Amino acid sequence: MYSCIKSGAIHGVEGQIIHVEADASDGLPAFLLVGLLSSEVKEAGERVKNALKNCGFHMMAKHITVNLSPADLRKEGSGFDLPIAVAILCAYGHIPARACEDYLFLGELGLDGMLKPVRGVLPIVDAARTQNIGKCIVPMENLAEAKLVEGMQAYGSSSLSEVMRYFLEEAPLCTDTPRAQEEKQLLTQPDFSDVRGQMALKRAVTIAAAGMHNILIGGPPGAGKSMVAKRIPTILPELTYSESMQLTKIYSAAGCIADKGALIKLRPFRCPHHTISNHALIGGGVNPRPGEISLAHSGVLFLDEFPEFPKNVIEVLRQPLEDRKTTISRMGGTYTFPADFMLVAAMNIATTKLIQCGIAEMPENKAFHGFCGFIFSFFKPFFLLREQLRFLILHHFLTIAGIVKRYKLSKLRTVYSDCSDCIIAGNLLFLCSQTLVGHCNVILSHL
Repeated sequence: MYSCIKSGAIHGVEGQIIHVEADASDGLPAFLLVGLLSSEVKEAGERVKNALKNCGFHMMAKHITVNLSPADLRKEGSGFDLPIAVAILCAYGHIPARACEDYLFLGELGLDGMLKPVRGVLPIVDAARTQNIGKCIVPMENLAEAKLVEGMQAYGSSSLSEVMRYFLEEAPLCTDTPRAQEEKQLLTQPDFSDVRGQMALKRAVTIAAAGMHNILIGGPPGAGKSMVAKRIPTILPELTYSESMQLTKIYSAAGCIADKGALIKLRPFRCPHHTISNHALIGGGVNPRPGEISLAHSGVLFLDEFPEFPKNVIEVLRQPLEDRKTTISRMGGTYTFPADFMLVAAMNIATTKLIQCGIAEMPENKAFHGFCGFIFSFFKPFFLLREQLRFLILHHFLTIAGIVKRYKLSKLRTVYSDCSDCIIAGNLLFLCSQTLVGHCNVILSHL
């Protein structure tokens, strides 16, 4: 007997409806799964057979063929266990096939028949709604996520036995979930109003945030670069419903939703380490998943220690920054991920690069910063004068003190320019003034 059950798969960050067809006929006993399947889907046959047996259903020796259509779309994940089991039950006549026509099934089965949560429920259920599928049955842990889709009647189940009893009209399924408390998200994010001082930096960041412009922040360690960057999402506009839904879909496809019962209301802040690879940044893999730039969609991507990132990693950001999306092509298809984010980069004053080049050592470098701090406190009245006079005094003082000869600043200027393509250290005066950034908010306004 033939039966067809509806399920779904993730293609990029969008859902794709999959038809699970099962046929049980006389012949040599076998259990075949076809339809361009990944290894975890191929293993579903053993999970389903043991789950059916442990739920009290013993399959007669028949030739069972299960096809996941369309056959040219690669299927991955463990969410096909439940629809395969229901399709077999319908093929054997234990569940009325007509009763399952308007349902979408998702869930992983344990060997004891218990349902386990899966990723990507939100985009799959939303795709089902667009194709006029009005009901879905998902694991209990995914029920709150499925109910985020308006117009979809979602049911939660904890085992395959409950699903069988539901269609035999012996017991109802759960439809209620605890009310999501979205206000809890507001308690976990630092606020921009916490920053004291740094008026020039706050003004520059505010202007950049107003137009979602990218910004590079430079200064010595401890100047507050990361502190200000982490608070940028709090001054961005609130997410609209469509933006929130799209962002939640991305996190659902990546399996990164912290609160499965609520839409993401806060703009994301992603801060990858400088050892990140190309694929982890823009997305990729055999079956591509969203990368950091997609997880930062509608939010902030913060690259701390910007010169430490490999050149090839920085180069792959060029096209996403222009197109606000990234397209990844694989043998199995082409995937498009949204990537409309604000890029914020921060860097020190080449301290790490100077140490790596062997031109300066950490103790001398720290002493140099301390010496400059003392010089600023001693000559503070002069730094409050007009710009031209202020830099003229700074230039003459550093020259007379012999710092040019001691720290080989003429050599440092060349190394400093070669360390990063995005910085041009044009002369000695600029390099010296950069060193004093962390000690003087007035100088910070002129960088």
